[in-house]
Order: sequence, then structure tokens, then C-alpha cells
Amino acid sequence: MANFNIDADKALTYDAIVIGSGISGGWAAKELCEAGLKTLVLERGRIVEHVKDYPTMNLDPWDMEFRGAMTPEQKAIHPIGQRVGFVGETNQHFYANDIENPYTEVKPFLWVRAHQMGGRSLLWGKQTYRWSDLDFEANAKDGHGVDWPIRYKDIESWYTYVEKFAGISGEAIGLPQLPDSHFLPPMELNCVEKHVKERIEKEFNGRNLIIGRVAHLTEPLNGRGKCQFRNRCDRGCPYGAYFSSNAVTLPAANATGNLTIRPFSIVQSIIYDEDLGKASGVRIIDAETNEEIVYKAKVIFCNASALSSTQILLNSTS
Repeated sequence: MANFNIDADKALTYDAIVIGSGISGGWAAKELCEAGLKTLVLERGRIVEHVKDYPTMNLDPWDMEFRGAMTPEQKAIHPIGQRVGFVGETNQHFYANDIENPYTEVKPFLWVRAHQMGGRSLLWGKQTYRWSDLDFEANAKDGHGVDWPIRYKDIESWYTYVEKFAGISGEAIGLPQLPDSHFLPPMELNCVEKHVKERIEKEFNGRNLIIGRVAHLTEPLNGRGKCQFRNRCDRGCPYGAYFSSNAVTLPAANATGNLTIRPFSIVQSIIYDEDLGKASGVRIIDAETNEEIVYKAKVIFCNASALSSTQILLNSTS
């Protein structure tokens, strides 16, 4: 895997810094490394390597003492995950400890976090759809908010670029509200779904039931195996059949020789150079030693999730 920056020169300067190694961070790392930039990826959590660190990927229910159920002790450290309903014995190691990472909840708000290399790309639902101009123009037509500065045609080619590399299975059916993607062969509807589809489309003109468009391979792609339909995705896929940073973008970045990953690196703020009028570096706190370290770069991508990126930016006021 990548070069892991754990004890490197603290004054080291890179061409680019990427904050976060989840879905967007993995993509940023891939694109920057392939463009020839020496890139440092800062991850606040632990290292998770593809296949190597998927301990429950092949376990059957009888291989586990409680058949996949969590112990009271395990439930106690995942109160948010328990409310969401997705956490169990087979995947709880991919969810952040809610007791060690508290947040103020004025109104009910479920903030699911995954502090590890790959972030929530190991846990997402893989449903993947293009927005149409109905989406981009909706708020302007309704008179709410600020109009989008772009339209579908502006990013259509980028959708295709991403889909060809990530691998999206689905069926092209020409719905104007749901633009067709660059698809791998679709998964198949089961017999009940086919019956419901026929009834809906017969009784309700313009209504459609379609197979989900998902980031699951239905045929091999770029060395990754196709989906085996095991229903064990949230344990980590050893075949690389579903899209994750660990299985897809970070290995691509690493193949360039330009990638460095530093785990246990909590980004406190982005450093702003008043003289240059530009961001010049990132200040981190080492999660294991509490040491403050500064890394410098001319290009900085903040991909720490919506809330964490906002937190970092609020800490970076100048």
C-alpha cells in the first residue's frame, strides 16, 4: 500500500495536501497523484488496508458467538449507530466510537462517522444517480434560495469520467428526470419486483419502477472482481466489487508513486498566508501524541465530510 507518513520530517512540504480519505478525498488523491503532484493525504483515524483489514468479510453467522448481535458493552459505545440501526458485530469496527466523539444534539440528529482510512466509503449505500436540470433548476423555479451556477450539460462529461472508473451498474431507459449513466449491465429485478413494475407502469402513466443504479460491478473492471451477491458489503468487499477509496481510488493514487498517507492526523485548521493571500499549509494534532504539526503545500483539498470540513474552515478564519 501507500507510503505511510508517521515519523517523517515535520517540516516536509508536499505539492498537494488532501484532508480526508473518504469518497471525495480518495478521488482528489487519485487525480492529484496522476497529475504528477506529490500528495499527502491526512486521515484522522487508523489505517485500513483493502482486504487485509476486513476481519469479518467471510464470517458466517455460526462463526460468531452471538450470531452477529452486539454485546451490551459494544452497544454502549455506539449509541448513535444503534439509533441508525446499521451497526452490528460484523461492522462495528468501521464506526467511530460515539462516546469518545460526542457532539451537541439540540434536536435529534444522527451523525454517523467512520474515522479510518476510506472513511464512510466502506459503509455507504452505493446508490448512484445523475442529477438532471430538473434538479439544478428546481429551487430557481420555486423561488427559493440561490440558483445553481451550473447545469447538467456542464458536468455531464465528468459524470461519465467518474462512472467509467468507478463502475456503475444499471439500465439505460431514457427518463428525462433521471439521465442515463455510463452503465455496466444491470442487476436483475426479482419475480415480485417484475410483477410490481408491470402493475405500476400499467396503472400509472409516467411512473416507473427501475433497478437501482449502484456502484457495484456486475462484470470485472480494472482488476476488480464482480459482485458475488453475498449481502456482506458493510464488512468490506474482498473482491473490490463495490466502490470504496480503499479498493479503487487510493490504490490508483498509490500506483503513481506520488501518494503519502498520514493516519491519526486530526486537522485543526488550514493556514492562511496573509502576504500571499493564499492557503499555505495545514495544522494537525497527532491523535496518538497530541503533538501539533504543520505540513505545507500550494494546493489543499478539504474533503473531511460536510460537517468536519465546515468545522475546519471555522477554525481557519483569517
